[in-house]
Amino acid sequence: MVSFAFYGDRLRLARVALGLTLEQLGTRVSATRQYLNQLEQGIKVPTEEMRDALADALGVGRHFFGLPVDLGIRPEQCHFRKQRTTPLTIVSQVLARGTLLDGFVSRLDRELKLPDVSFPDIPVSTLSDVEDVADAARAHWQLGTGPVSSMMRVVENAGAVVSFFGGVSERVDALSIDAARPMIIRSDAKPAACRLRFDLAHEAGHLIMHRGVQTGDKETEDQANRFASAFLLPRSSFVHEFPRSRFLDWAEIFKLKLRWKVSAAAILRRAYDLRMISADQYRTGYIHLSKTGQKRQERYDDIIACEVPELLPRALSALETAYPGSVGRMIGESGLEREMFGRVSGLELPEAEVSDANVTPFRSYV
Repeated sequence: MVSFAFYGDRLRLARVALGLTLEQLGTRVSATRQYLNQLEQGIKVPTEEMRDALADALGVGRHFFGLPVDLGIRPEQCHFRKQRTTPLTIVSQVLARGTLLDGFVSRLDRELKLPDVSFPDIPVSTLSDVEDVADAARAHWQLGTGPVSSMMRVVENAGAVVSFFGGVSERVDALSIDAARPMIIRSDAKPAACRLRFDLAHEAGHLIMHRGVQTGDKETEDQANRFASAFLLPRSSFVHEFPRSRFLDWAEIFKLKLRWKVSAAAILRRAYDLRMISADQYRTGYIHLSKTGQKRQERYDDIIACEVPELLPRALSALETAYPGSVGRMIGESGLEREMFGRVSGLELPEAEVSDANVTPFRSYV
């Protein structure tokens, strides 16, 4: 039997990624909390039988624990919308999954020619600066001043990998990770299409404005929200299209929603930020949406198609088509089993894509 090195940090990474406590893992492998803690601290080394039990319990290969230890995703790399009720354990779980996904994506980057990362780095100081940054981002990506047809394609063409995490949907809305290959993660809850587009734009704002900055406070979140609003509804176009009148024209507002694929609530906020409606009008509009049951689901949400990630699924499909078994090999090299890979990638792979074939790496355009 081949003996592998064992790094306690890798054990903790897999455990936290699954959201397990030491006690819960101990129940799965018939071990005490104290013993598992000693393994994670590097004080003890498990027997071969315990290594196998831990691998089975965590959905990883037995060699996972012996892979080189890196620093993982650090808090300042992760732009996480921390809700006041979000426990630290949930934050740690998301960071752990992000670290595992980053490890796999790094391997994928060596196999395929993915889009170049092209998020500009533009720090901001004021909300006024944010308006200029949104215009600069549109110019950088050559988007003009009209509606964005697909926000998903904007961020993926800029080199970001978009994925969904399951099992933490009640506590996590969306986050972005400023890694060599940026990642945007959303919960697996089915959001309205307009909400998803706004979230993607919000995270793009973090990646552009807040590189190396610890976010999650009111100031940086307000900046990212303002960026999303200004990016999806550019000032130069919006001021000409928003209906100005004494009373809010809901028919015209919803026409704008269908054209720009931005929620009515966000349209109202944009009009208020640009001083096109008064505080009273904004408050009245918000109350109307709430009283008509549109705070969570608005009119026409059901007919605007929800955008789905394309880059990662297409990359894996291209790799597997060219060299059958390559995806399974890469997953194996990452030390992950099928179920764990699904948790960190948001993908369900067909059986044909998880073989253990040993193939030569290649590079190709997706």
